[in-house]
Amino acid sequence: MNEEKRSKMPARLYAPLSLAYLGDAVYELMIREDLVTKRDLSPQKYHKASVRLANAKTQAKIVTEHPDFFTEEEQDILKRGKNAKPGTLPKSCTPQEYHLATGLECLFGYLYLEKRTERLEELFELCLATVKDAEKEK
Repeated sequence: MNEEKRSKMPARLYAPLSLAYLGDAVYELMIREDLVTKRDLSPQKYHKASVRLANAKTQAKIVTEHPDFFTEEEQDILKRGKNAKPGTLPKSCTPQEYHLATGLECLFGYLYLEKRTERLEELFELCLATVKDAEKEK
């Protein structure tokens, strides 16, 4: 994105659900880039693989299984996102899972706006590793 068009407002001042909205898109783009650059799949298989990574149950698992990964500042952002009040809750997960997933998306949006690409990459790698570990357990 063009730097001139980006807001100069600090990321911590955005509403948590706004950060989560942006973070959802950032996370999805990172998933798609990872799939396309590392695998040659049909569009249908790309979609199945991305759904495995981008769902509330998986995102909640990332937050709950790796609490020591997050800095104090990141834990605050996760908490703000988790405590936000969305209008509706999906039936595919528990409310707790959905709130934790919203917290993670909030953190992705926050790190993106703060231009902390290295930390974004570390977080994304943790997400990938968590999914791979869960699949080994099955």
